[in-house]
This record gives sequence, C-alpha cells and structure tokens, in this order.
Amino acid sequence: MPIDECPYTFVELATRVLPDRMKQMRSSMQIPWKMSDFSQAGVGTKSHVLKLGRKADFKGCYVFLESSTPVYVGISQCVIQRLQQHVKGKTHYDASLAYRMAADGKISYPTRSSAMEDPVFRSGFEKNQTYIQSLYVACVEIDNPLELYLFEAFCSMELDTHQWNTFATH
Repeated sequence: MPIDECPYTFVELATRVLPDRMKQMRSSMQIPWKMSDFSQAGVGTKSHVLKLGRKADFKGCYVFLESSTPVYVGISQCVIQRLQQHVKGKTHYDASLAYRMAADGKISYPTRSSAMEDPVFRSGFEKNQTYIQSLYVACVEIDNPLELYLFEAFCSMELDTHQWNTFATH
C-alpha cells in the first residue's frame, strides 16, 4: 500500500523520480530569485505570488544560493510564505536557519527562547537574517509529501549543504 498516496515505488523514486527532480532544481538554480525581494516591508505572500506569475503559494523544495553555491535546502507546504519567514521572522521557529547560524559554536542556552532574549544572540540572529537576504533561492514544486521529504535529503546530499542542513530530530 502506498505511503501518502505516492504513486512510485522506492526504487522508482531513487532511480528516476528524485534524479529527475534534481535536474529540475539545477535548471531552477540557473534563474534563481533574489531573497531580498522577500524581505520588503508591507509586501505579503499574495503580492509575491502575483509577482512570480503564480496563482497560489505552493508545496516544494527550495535551495539558498550564495552566488551559485548551494548553502541550504529546505521544504515547505507554502514555499513563498516560508521564504518570507526566513528573512522577516522574529522567532526561532520562523527564521530557523538564521537561528541555527547564530547558535553555531556559541554558548549554549537552556532554551531557544532564552537565546532569542539575549541581546548579543539576537544581534547575531538579525545579522544572519541580513545574510540570508543577500542570497538567491531556487525552487521546485512537489505536491506529494513522501516525495517532498525524500527529495529534501536527496537534494541536500547532492548539493552538499551539510554545513546547515541536518536531519537529526530535536
């Protein structure tokens, strides 16, 4: 019985579907969007959807690029909204990559919330959001949840984004 109504076997996913999605991602990486566009004050998801020529936000995988170098791979049920959260979010939930970057090699805090309350940590968090705003992003739409989750790991490994991607559970 298929998981999440995925129409493919694992072998089909591993040998054909995920490599095909990777080709789509590499193609998308040739014409990425500017992350700075997603940080504009007063511009919401609906405006970005229209600007990008789409009818609605979408499920999919995204890759942050520094110039043409992949930095981070993520997935979301609402990619455009998620991209905005990365650069405009105020909490460790919204801007999880900026949080992870700010926490890298720093003093351990009892909780993520307590880290965000520390002005020094908060400054590092905001600095990393500014860095993320300087990046580019490429996306691939993927509707099936199983395919989406598997592709995130596949894409992360294929693009070697090990510095910021992790699949360890919290």
